[in-house]
Amino acid sequence: MHDLARQFPDYEKFGLADQLRRAAKSVPTNIAEGYAKKRSAREFKSFLTIAMGSANEMIVHLKIARELEYITPEQYEHFAREYEVVARQLNRLIAAWRTISIQPPTSNLQETSP
Repeated sequence: MHDLARQFPDYEKFGLADQLRRAAKSVPTNIAEGYAKKRSAREFKSFLTIAMGSANEMIVHLKIARELEYITPEQYEHFAREYEVVARQLNRLIAAWRTISIQPPTSNLQETSP
């Protein structure tokens, strides 16, 4: 997404391009943060909902970029489709967490013996 935003005019560096980059980063970081803090299904779903909102926000930013002709219609279609898939996956994950009991977070790091 950063490469795509670099194509924008200089006057959009701190506008639309910045919003595009922030929303793109928000999706995975909210999933990761929510998973790390999953003390309850409600708390984790809150982070997933924020991530889904960012995925939907990306589609809007991409649509604006296409309308302003900063990106091609093909670029818009490709990335919008990808973020629609992410939003649907997050929606299904949010629904699944309604029925899953939460275990305390654990580390994926393996302990090594001396």
